Amino acid sequence: MRKTLDHLISWTGLVLAVVLLVAGGLLTYASGFVNNNVEEQLSQQRITMPAEAAISKMSAEDQAALKPWADGKTQMTTGDQAKAFADHYILVHMNTSSENRTYEEVSGEYMKLSKDPNANKDEVAALGNLRQTLFMGNTLRGMLLNAYAFGTMATIAGIAGIGAFIGAALLLVLALLGFRHAKTVQETHPTGGVREPARV
Repeated sequence: MRKTLDHLISWTGLVLAVVLLVAGGLLTYASGFVNNNVEEQLSQQRITMPAEAAISKMSAEDQAALKPWADGKTQMTTGDQAKAFADHYILVHMNTSSENRTYEEVSGEYMKLSKDPNANKDEVAALGNLRQTLFMGNTLRGMLLNAYAFGTMATIAGIAGIGAFIGAALLLVLALLGFRHAKTVQETHPTGGVREPARV
């Protein structure tokens, strides 16, 4: 009975180890594929991270987020760079130019003002330009933050792949130990019976 149980547990562990090996391989492949895709897509945009002089007047938080790449030469290729550029450079300039108004708010003002026959034409044009700028900024931010999201998923998949490989290795060792134990039980009690204590 003990030998059968050892075999059952060991085979189960062996099957789980194979499953984890396959999962680890797939997760590792997915991580590499997504990372390569993010890098390729961002590289095609040819966005250069801002120089230190360009961020010197920003808040300490914004400067800290951009500082690792603030040499004016680094090309954006990673999700982390994309997030820093989107949230701490583009958004800062958008908020400055719009006085912290959103695209929706500026667009509403523009639509209202453009329908007013007494409105100043220069003011309407300026508001229209601001509206267009905010729209373009939001569009670019959305694309960059999508790249960041995919890059983060790739990182998680890579970590999960490593965890799967470690789990597979542990289960494989435990399965081999289980088979070894089952063999020991078989050699000690070949008939599977229970030895009776010696009589004095």
